[in-house]
Amino acid sequence: MREGAHPGRNAAYPAQDLSLEATWAVVASVVTPAGTGCTEEPQTNTREPIIQEPEPFEPEATRRAADVTESSRANRGWWDRNADEYQVEHGTFLGDDRFVWSPEGLDEVEAELLGPPEELKGKDVLEIGAGAAQCSRWLVAQGARPVALDISHRQLQHALRIGGTVPLVEADAGALPFADGSFDLACSAYGALPFVADPVRVLREVRRVLRPGGRFVFSVTHPIRWAFPDEPGPEGLSVAASYFDRTPYVEQDDDGNAVYVEHHRTVGDRVRDVVAGGFRLLDLVEPEWPAWNTQEWGGWSPLRGNLIPGTAIFVCERD
Repeated sequence: MREGAHPGRNAAYPAQDLSLEATWAVVASVVTPAGTGCTEEPQTNTREPIIQEPEPFEPEATRRAADVTESSRANRGWWDRNADEYQVEHGTFLGDDRFVWSPEGLDEVEAELLGPPEELKGKDVLEIGAGAAQCSRWLVAQGARPVALDISHRQLQHALRIGGTVPLVEADAGALPFADGSFDLACSAYGALPFVADPVRVLREVRRVLRPGGRFVFSVTHPIRWAFPDEPGPEGLSVAASYFDRTPYVEQDDDGNAVYVEHHRTVGDRVRDVVAGGFRLLDLVEPEWPAWNTQEWGGWSPLRGNLIPGTAIFVCERD
């Protein structure tokens, strides 16, 4: 997956002032361009993707330090610029209302990491890094009450294009705009955690908005992958870097400004982060590559997936 900079678009609501119920009232203001006067869901629910041209520059890939602010700004901008291409390339695999945890294709229907589907009815669920809110639509179908949160304005526009009744909130995962104890469950399929400089801050925010005993399940690139080139073919099977090098992967423009940032944590780091964030680790799932999945997704492929893990899923419970 080592494959956002619009401050005016970021809906900043004081966390202590915004209840779960209030999110339904602010959905339109979060995802509707200012000045339109629209208070209902915008009429953009066409099934055809809305394509915008990417910026014409080739970023430089490097490894260097990147703090919380730079990482957040860079990744908001990257996902805004690349949301169209992402949804075109991966939309069929993800579906409109499937809950897929990883490029391996592990589906919540079979995994039940949030619990049995019949027990999701009536549960308040926060999806972090929701993209086009595919997972949240699946949760709605199970009778849950999800809220889909993403840092990218453009990703949330794709959520509107697909349609549905899921409340959409544009915000940074490190400053969740919800009151304490608003949710029963939280989930994040490759959302936020791989891209933040301070994962403990995010985990503590998630813990804050969960009710006692609440579960948080999140998937990230398996840490061992950082020792290998991010290539789907044979060249991606030879160790090329130190697994213990935590230096962030950064893509930057000609002026040295980060336009994409991804942060490496070892397995031990992730476990310690979970504990420091106030959670108990219930399970660590490493999906095997299934025989039916013949697709490549960036550095993920059947070749690599049959030999080394590509995804790590942490199942956590709020203390």
